[in-house]
Formats: sequence, structure tokens, C-alpha cells
Amino acid sequence: VQLQASGGGLVQTGGSLNLSCAASGDTISGYAMGWFRQRPGKERELVAAIAWGGSYTTYAIPVKGRCTISRDNAKNTVSLQMNGLKPEDTAVYFCAADVAGSPIVARRAPAEYDYWGQGTQVTVSS
Repeated sequence: VQLQASGGGLVQTGGSLNLSCAASGDTISGYAMGWFRQRPGKERELVAAIAWGGSYTTYAIPVKGRCTISRDNAKNTVSLQMNGLKPEDTAVYFCAADVAGSPIVARRAPAEYDYWGQGTQVTVSS
């Protein structure tokens, strides 16, 4: 499966962005999906993940309450709505697919994910 992330950009503190991940080559309906980010000088980390059933989600503590992950299996897409953005959210954001997912589990470790998109840059100015 190929993943294409989009929607990044430059926003001011407090602004919002909606990131989208479009999948091709296979359906993602049976995969857990995640959004990860890599800040300068830091390791890649989970932002949010969603089980393939859509009802189970998990978030990193720094973004909980500010971000919402969702999926549309019919359109083969996953989205990340980010509100209240802060300068520390500046990073390259990646979407990823976990082929071993279950309908009620979304794993958090980057190593568990099998397919990765190319990343989209999010920059939050202070």
C-alpha cells in the first residue's frame, strides 16, 4: 500500500490544520492507521492512531484534546484534525499503516507499522 500525506503548512500559534492521508494500491479497511511526527533532533513519535474498526483511538498526551484522528474506509483515507497548534508541534508528520491491527486495537510504537507515507511539514510560528 502507498500512503500520501498532505495538508501541512505554516500556521500561527493557536491555528488549525487538517492533515490527510490517501492510500492507494490496497484497501486500508483492515489496517490500523497512525499519525506520527518527527521533530528536529527527536525520534519519531506517535501523535494518534485508530483501529481499523474506527471506534478505538489513542493519542499522545501532548496532543490529547487538541487533535482528532478519523478514517473513511470507503475513501481509503485517514485524517488528523489539529487545533490549538503550538510551536512545539512543529515537525514532519507521517501517516502509517499497521497490517497486523485488529478492529479494537491501535498500536503506538512506530516499529509496529509496516507502511509509511513521505511526510508533510507542519510549522507553527510563535
